Amino acid sequence: MSELLAVHGGEKAKTVPYGDGQRFGLEEARELLEALEQGTLFYHFGSKVKQFLSDFNEIYGVKYSVATSSGTASIHVALGAAGISVGDEVITSPITDQGTLVGILYQNAVPVFADLDPHTYNMDPASVEARITSKTKAILVVHLAGNPCDMDAIMAIAKKHNLLVIEDCAQAYLTKYKGRLCGTIGDYGCFSTNDFKHISTGDGGMVTVNSGKEEDFYRTHAFADKNYQRFGDTVHKDLQVLAPNYRMTELQGAVGIAQLKKLQWICEQRNRYGSLLTEGISGLPGVYPHRVTADGECSYWFYMLRLNLDELTCTREQFCEALAAEGVPAQAGYIARPVYMQPLFQKRQAYLNSHFPFDESEQTYEQGICPVAEEILETAVRLAVKEFYTEQDARETAAAIRKVALHYAKQEAKTQ
Repeated sequence: MSELLAVHGGEKAKTVPYGDGQRFGLEEARELLEALEQGTLFYHFGSKVKQFLSDFNEIYGVKYSVATSSGTASIHVALGAAGISVGDEVITSPITDQGTLVGILYQNAVPVFADLDPHTYNMDPASVEARITSKTKAILVVHLAGNPCDMDAIMAIAKKHNLLVIEDCAQAYLTKYKGRLCGTIGDYGCFSTNDFKHISTGDGGMVTVNSGKEEDFYRTHAFADKNYQRFGDTVHKDLQVLAPNYRMTELQGAVGIAQLKKLQWICEQRNRYGSLLTEGISGLPGVYPHRVTADGECSYWFYMLRLNLDELTCTREQFCEALAAEGVPAQAGYIARPVYMQPLFQKRQAYLNSHFPFDESEQTYEQGICPVAEEILETAVRLAVKEFYTEQDARETAAAIRKVALHYAKQEAKTQ
């Protein structure tokens, strides 16, 4: 007989509260005070944003990066600097935040959605290649939850079809693919420092310029600052093309300096926790663990398993309710539906009272265009991960999942 579930009156599997801690402390306060004492909070005149980028570049082994006001802005900056423009098509993931898509549409380009691997939740290279048309100009890969995409395959496709590759690393700090840091493999890497990422400056972002060419850095830097050329003591304001104002402030840079010092530990802790969780739930009936891409290292912004409901006697909601009763909060799904099912795409309306730029493309957004992505969202269960969680937290979380899965497993699934 399976162990009595807590939801039915049994003992909880989670015996102690999850570990917790403070993200910010005196280190950030000291940096902020120094920023205020400069007498300026403008990045070009102060030292904090410059130091933040220098520290970031050293960690990532890149020559050039540009600070931005958000992760959404960082993607827009990369697209703009890359020359993505009216009617161009950009292939990306249907399971992502809208921040991945905003920059595409601001450049009056058209998002195209590739289907996903059912267990890593990242873009399937075969689907990416199948979506390429004469209008395709870039692939915007999303390293979801800190899990690396299959970058060798993506880069090979890009080279074959002469496409740019932009990496959305908002959830993927220090994520590695075959020993290389994600964000350094494509043409540009885009990062977020909002309050819901591995490190936080409240809001903010960075773009790596991976060609290493000075002219590419200048163009990217300028695109984040109205296309003003601010280098050294000179400022050139003769505008050639349109660009937004996405500048990072000295206050954000100051907090970022302190946060970067904690990044290695944060990612190591999250990787360890996620790995222990996978180890603890592998082989269960009706449960697919969060699979890390082959030869990759995941920094687990969250942990997302999937349920095979054909092997279980419960619904996904009942599974999550049972986990919660065991002391393990769990969310059914991630986003409610693939982003192409949002009204913006269904109405083909990026701007009020207009179908531009969608009328520049033959792309359609009906349900079913990415069946694997849709199935992922219908069967996923998301668990929180924090760097403050302990080994006991991981083992008790796994024990709770085992307990619930075995209770609800169909008899034939138990004996497979």
